[in-house]
Amino acid sequence: MSTQIIDEDTLTARIAQVAEDAGVFAFAHARDIDTGAEVGFDSDAPTVTASVFKVPVLVEYVRQVSAGELDPAQRVRFLPADATLGPTGLSVFSDEAEWSLRDVATSMITVSDNAATDIVTGMVTVDRVNQTMRELGLPGTQLTGDCARIFEDIANDLAAAGIGAIDGMASVDYDTAAGFIAATPEKTNRTTPREATSLLQQIWTDAAASPEACAEARRILGLQVWPHRLSSGFPRDDVKISGKTGTLGMVRNEIGVVEFPDGTRHAIAVFLRGKTLQSRNPAADRAIGDIARLLSDALS
Repeated sequence: MSTQIIDEDTLTARIAQVAEDAGVFAFAHARDIDTGAEVGFDSDAPTVTASVFKVPVLVEYVRQVSAGELDPAQRVRFLPADATLGPTGLSVFSDEAEWSLRDVATSMITVSDNAATDIVTGMVTVDRVNQTMRELGLPGTQLTGDCARIFEDIANDLAAAGIGAIDGMASVDYDTAAGFIAATPEKTNRTTPREATSLLQQIWTDAAASPEACAEARRILGLQVWPHRLSSGFPRDDVKISGKTGTLGMVRNEIGVVEFPDGTRHAIAVFLRGKTLQSRNPAADRAIGDIARLLSDALS
């Protein structure tokens, strides 16, 4: 693993410059899974998870499977009329489908399937997810609801702004959107960068659940299909990256574990809050990779 030697002041300055160049506010943390060494940038700030909340849901799912409360082979019947909004997976299916619960949970992570997420969340329950996060020492990682709840909050805020349609986000100015419930950490699904890497560390060290349950969580997180955020900071085929993205309005995130050929394992969480509303923002996507690499190099 080739790294640069970076002191704390230089690290802070470089991350701040990356964020400024990308037009975002950054909140980030990284830890060496095996040594416990940590580095961060505003790493205890509450942050909007967007789809990163699906990782706590995944943890609760594998825990309940391990406890015998859920059967991963259970058949789940899906009707398109019941689907939660979303651009991938079951959310865009036109026909009735029947999957195993295991495959529904896998789709929740690999393609960030909102409909699949709400099926799993409904089974494990928000209360159980929150209880488990507290038990794992992560009190700042809390859910207020599933994907449908987030969209309901957005619809209500749009209506209050006189727009009244979920696809009316393009008509919302930045200052109005910044005050929406879904953009306010204290009112929506939330975490902190430090807690996000702690959760990843616990998954990778079999502390979040039984060894078999954690292995299943790692398997699923290793299948995420989006290659352009964290991976942009580690453009080598011999570096394995497992993780979960999150995107919602001005929010752009990714948390994940970077595993190097020498056995080093870094849990990294980068949360960005844009200064503009852009659904496509390659500069911000690249900033996630750049910040992740700076954090990883500092750990090394």
